[in-house]
Amino acid sequence: MKLCKVIGNVTTTLSEDIYNGAKIMIVQPLDANLKPEGETHLSCDFVQSGSGDIVLVATEGNAARQLFGDENAPVHSVITGIVDEVAKNG
Repeated sequence: MKLCKVIGNVTTTLSEDIYNGAKIMIVQPLDANLKPEGETHLSCDFVQSGSGDIVLVATEGNAARQLFGDENAPVHSVITGIVDEVAKNG
């Protein structure tokens, strides 16, 4: 799981059937201080997140395929939660 910030969404006119009804978001990975880290990527949203939300993203293909219920789904990243607060000890 990674912390990411939703920075936008993607609209498609033609896509694989598995994506019908799926919301695809652009996410920016964050470091422990919530600063941008690494490249943005696409992630399918399962929690109704919106632009500006801090989210939990699973980047393991198997986790993504399980949420779609299809072991052949061409998905590598899914948004699985919206973060309310981040607290660090120390």
